[in-house]
Amino acid sequence: MRTRATITLAATLFATLAACDSSSDDKADPPSSSPTTTAETPTTTPTPADATELERVAETYTDLYFGGDGKGAYAFLSKRCRAKADPAVYAATVERAAKDYGPDHPAMDVHAAVSGGMGRVSYKVKGLPKFDQERQPWALEGGDWKYDAC
Repeated sequence: MRTRATITLAATLFATLAACDSSSDDKADPPSSSPTTTAETPTTTPTPADATELERVAETYTDLYFGGDGKGAYAFLSKRCRAKADPAVYAATVERAAKDYGPDHPAMDVHAAVSGGMGRVSYKVKGLPKFDQERQPWALEGGDWKYDAC
């Protein structure tokens, strides 16, 4: 069974590398494989694109939060956090943060680590070190990263 999984993984990696070859203009479909595909094999190795996307989302959430956009920031909460946070109370909290601190506090030095459907983001909030984050939890829900530190 291990040999089959290793062969399948190696074939998938080879097909991926071949598809990324910029010198080839051939758009032919890769040969079909056995029913066991990468979609069935869970991945635990994060790709740089996953971490980069999570970093971008965390930056956007921080901008919305300090910009006073309660409805926009609320949309970034995980299902678990939305179940704990009343939308009106959350919006009032975000509006208060915007009044107290102003909108000019972007996330800086953002670094994310991803493992499967979970991510951790560390960043500094410009001018507000008390809001700097270390390994802030995020969850992948329906293909979108959601803030999960509730």
